[in-house]
Amino acid sequence: MEIPSQHPVILFDGDCNLCSGSVQFMIRRDAQRKFRFASLQSRFGQAFLQQFGLPTHDFNSFLLYQDGQIYTRSAGAIKAFSQLPRWGWVRILRLVPAFLRDAVYRLIARNRFRWFGRRPECLVPTPELRSRFLD
Repeated sequence: MEIPSQHPVILFDGDCNLCSGSVQFMIRRDAQRKFRFASLQSRFGQAFLQQFGLPTHDFNSFLLYQDGQIYTRSAGAIKAFSQLPRWGWVRILRLVPAFLRDAVYRLIARNRFRWFGRRPECLVPTPELRSRFLD
């Protein structure tokens, strides 16, 4: 499995409406086409999790892989969203201690299917977006 080094990679739960919606939000705002995406359930996602010794069946975290580092939970979300045009203000959330940010993150993650629903199938990118998804 080759991880693109020139692009940050976002791994997300493809069954989660909140997660898929967040990816679609990012795609619409990422005019520079900086990010690449993969669902945690995809071949790439599973190989990535195995390569880094992460659980292959626990999809409770948004993962950002950038510059050889893995950012999870609130740190991953803040780092990714703050790179979008006009979203740099999100960095201010780093002032909140990580244990508090991650407690809120875990609360949302535990309830995401109940609050936002579950997708019957993983997000299928359009042909024009296909190049931004890793499989």
